[in-house]
Amino acid sequence: MPLEPIRENSAGLADVIDRILDKGLVINADVLVSVAGVELLGIKIRAALASFETAARYGLEFPSGTQLETPAWKDALVAREGCPQCEKRVPIEELVSSGCPWCGWISARAKPRIQRSLA
Repeated sequence: MPLEPIRENSAGLADVIDRILDKGLVINADVLVSVAGVELLGIKIRAALASFETAARYGLEFPSGTQLETPAWKDALVAREGCPQCEKRVPIEELVSSGCPWCGWISARAKPRIQRSLA
């Protein structure tokens, strides 16, 4: 009996957009319209769609005038990871060293340290 793949939850538009912004999407396209060997129109497109956090991680250039010294920008540069329990994005260092501030999940590295402090 063959196994059938089952998708537990369907991805809505918000999930798709969130994934695209999180991972980034780059489109490279070269369109050339010619008739009888004569080029009439040539279009080169290079577009990138990503959140500022993802763009900064991969070194994409930002428009001139973008203020990179603001507190919000510095916060976006902090590496974040999804909590295994609640999936909220938390700075990796905080998640590993002390756990998730949202749901209380504790990493395996932080458990012995927290248990020693409680004893």
